Amino acid sequence: MSSTGSSESRIALVDDDAAVRDALRWLFASRGHAVTPFDSAQALLSDRDPSRFACLILDLRMPGMGGMALLQTLQAQGYTPPTVFLTGHGDVPQAVAALKLGAVDFLEKPFDDNALVSLVEHCLQLDVAQRATYQQRGLVRQRLSELTPREHEVMVLFLDGKLNKQIADELAISMKTVEVHRARVLDKMGVKSAVELANLLKTYG
Repeated sequence: MSSTGSSESRIALVDDDAAVRDALRWLFASRGHAVTPFDSAQALLSDRDPSRFACLILDLRMPGMGGMALLQTLQAQGYTPPTVFLTGHGDVPQAVAALKLGAVDFLEKPFDDNALVSLVEHCLQLDVAQRATYQQRGLVRQRLSELTPREHEVMVLFLDGKLNKQIADELAISMKTVEVHRARVLDKMGVKSAVELANLLKTYG
């Protein structure tokens, strides 16, 4: 079960310890940040849209689904906000494994309040860039999916540096047809040249 939280809350806290939830909600409120607390991994997963948060603070060890499994589940569902883990000393190897999954960092309990706030504020800034990249990548993939099989074939060949005549010979079509497909590919992908398309796919493909 989650509290209603602030409609402007950008931070989600998942911890089964009510005292920790209350303490952190107070801490972040004192620094001008609203926190929406959840008492379990399932409570966050049941939220209308977990990706709406700009930072997740997850307890690594909780009854039922722990923080690591929660992170993996969220990643499988789509965009995952920058994540910070709270962990006990014995959980450090797991926390390190969480970093390999993409978590930003972890803090051992008891942690320094200032260190946690600074880390979360870093995550809030990081979310802006990560979210923009994720959305752009999704747009590129959508545009790629709208190419016809033939347009995709032509695209692969001209990105490989082949001339229109070479593409025409390889696909057994006319040069005019190659030109039409090439123009359609560039138009659908929202670029003006093969170089621009190559850079787009390298960055977001």
